[in-house]
Amino acid sequence: MMYPRFIKEKMLPALQESPVIMLFGARQTGKSTLAKILAESEDWHAQYTTLDDLTIRSAALMDPHGFINNLSLPLVIDEVQLAPELLPAIKLYIDQNRKPGQFLLTGSANVLTLPKVSESLAGRIELFTLFPLSQGELIEKKEIFIDRCFSGSLKNLPTTAENAIWERVAEGGYPEVLKRTSYERKQVWFRDYIATILQRDIRELAQINDLSIMPRFLELLAARVGALHNAAEVSRAMQIPQTSIKRYMSLFEATFLVYRLLPWSTNPGKRLVKTPKLYFNDTGLAAHLTAQSADALRAKSLLSGPLLENFVLNELRKQATWAQRSPRFYHLRTQSGIEVDFILEAQNGDCVGIEVKAAATVRADDFKGCQWMQDQLGDKFVAGIVFYPGKEIVPFGKKLWAMPVSAIWA
Repeated sequence: MMYPRFIKEKMLPALQESPVIMLFGARQTGKSTLAKILAESEDWHAQYTTLDDLTIRSAALMDPHGFINNLSLPLVIDEVQLAPELLPAIKLYIDQNRKPGQFLLTGSANVLTLPKVSESLAGRIELFTLFPLSQGELIEKKEIFIDRCFSGSLKNLPTTAENAIWERVAEGGYPEVLKRTSYERKQVWFRDYIATILQRDIRELAQINDLSIMPRFLELLAARVGALHNAAEVSRAMQIPQTSIKRYMSLFEATFLVYRLLPWSTNPGKRLVKTPKLYFNDTGLAAHLTAQSADALRAKSLLSGPLLENFVLNELRKQATWAQRSPRFYHLRTQSGIEVDFILEAQNGDCVGIEVKAAATVRADDFKGCQWMQDQLGDKFVAGIVFYPGKEIVPFGKKLWAMPVSAIWA
């Protein structure tokens, strides 16, 4: 089945204005498929080539400038992280032939963060991230929840009864996983996917003497989803140096397995915890690493809350890639114990506070963090939302709402 990818609506206009478009994302999220669709579109017709082909990669590495100059433009180069030496050649070509829509690059690793990459293409490139499928893409219905949040139109938000929320959390959004019908076959896919990333992609990105420690490290991170990420604490748990922990984390982030949610620090006068929180880019992957089935999550295991929190954040981050208002994402924790799971901050400073609860009942005390935000921000506080696995949207005061998780895509 071919699923719609809503980020395409943002990429087509970018191809009319920017010389280079870069589409990042984890392997198996559909980057190559989307790149081919764009290459064959009426608005932008391009030649497609992939560096997964060893012959093409060898030619690109042997003579990057000749490789670029001898191919027809516009050009799609798939998996460009396999030959980062192409970036200086692309920069030189663009500086000599400045026109929009000349290159679409894709990468299963964030090539701009690699140590051996000296050319950032700053001022010439527009960046996009393709996540695993959103729940709206699965039902072919474009989500607009973020835009409704910032426009203040949550009162009449549609919602649906959601009986399969834990299945959604446990499966994640990789297209190939969703095609498989049995739990066992889905787990085989996750197992092989992780092995491929560690043995192929990370080996190609960095020279690591002992890759055998990385699966155990990834499992430990999955068990800490939603927690503050402290390198010293993880170093003690793994009994390996902090320098190795930081290097492995950088590689996991570069290959889009995990990400760190930065702390909100708009008000420098407040005493806020400045440690980031850890999340996985796909909850199916995290559930696999921690042996959490949908039934285990429904029975309220220790990871039900953290994985549901991770799921909500992922759905919102996916939606932000095509929303009219593309907010930045943060978390809040004060030294006095006030917490907000996520803060969505628009460019004009408007903020939405979000809490996620695995319990079927929402209480007034669950809005403590959002009320603190409301007191601090005044009119810049747009909404405070507590998501829960229930059925009803319930107002809890001015700009405060309890909402089913399904409201994100209903």
